[in-house]
Amino acid sequence: MSAMNLSLPKTPSAGPRRKRRGMFLLPSLITVGNMFCGYACVMYAMRGDLAVAAPFIGVAIVLDMLDGRIARITGTASDFGLQLDSLADVISFGLAPAILAFAWGLSELGRWGWAAGFLYVTACAMRLARFNIQTATQVDKRYFVGMPSPPAAGVIAATVFAFPRELSGYPQALASVAVVVVPAILMVTTIRFRSFKTLNFGYQNSYLPLFGFALFLVFIATQPQYTLLILAYSYLMSAFVGQLVTRVRNRRGLPPPAAAGS
Repeated sequence: MSAMNLSLPKTPSAGPRRKRRGMFLLPSLITVGNMFCGYACVMYAMRGDLAVAAPFIGVAIVLDMLDGRIARITGTASDFGLQLDSLADVISFGLAPAILAFAWGLSELGRWGWAAGFLYVTACAMRLARFNIQTATQVDKRYFVGMPSPPAAGVIAATVFAFPRELSGYPQALASVAVVVVPAILMVTTIRFRSFKTLNFGYQNSYLPLFGFALFLVFIATQPQYTLLILAYSYLMSAFVGQLVTRVRNRRGLPPPAAAGS
């Protein structure tokens, strides 16, 4: 009877495998959401609803920050996800801001206007291509080489969001050229921009960063246009301030600031 009581081999459960597949798709789903925001921005910009179109780029920036972090946390990073993310970024942070700026003021300049928009799209594509080939070889993870495409798109989106009325006349249209061309040039330069991925605030035992985030939410809720505008242009100017500080330190013979997390 004991021989008849042999247990049959158990079939492995499909639960962990299904969970793994779901986790693998999660970052890509967020990337698709990023792509949708870029597409929606284009659609609303073509209709002239600039105040509605511009915030979609802000949402795309948030989603772009999330997909990579979730992929690293869950261990689901892949070459497919990297390529999909870059293609989505070309739409959300390259094509969409260019069309948004064209509907805002570049259209007043005719061919020069769409040429300025194309210049921005090209700079964004080059910036993303350079980022992809430098990811494995970049030594100092504290900095980006050239302005990242999401903040560059944020400069255009924040400007249009703060001043959504379409520009009319040649002098005003020239302002839209500066808003587009300056971030485009910064994307293809070798100027270093700070990366906040490894930033150490130095307040491990303090609630000050949490309070600061709450304060940021208050400003976003009460004055979103000007808060986002200040953030966008502050990051743009931060690279030049950093270069100035580095030159002053070199002249005084001071050591460079310690690496984040050291």
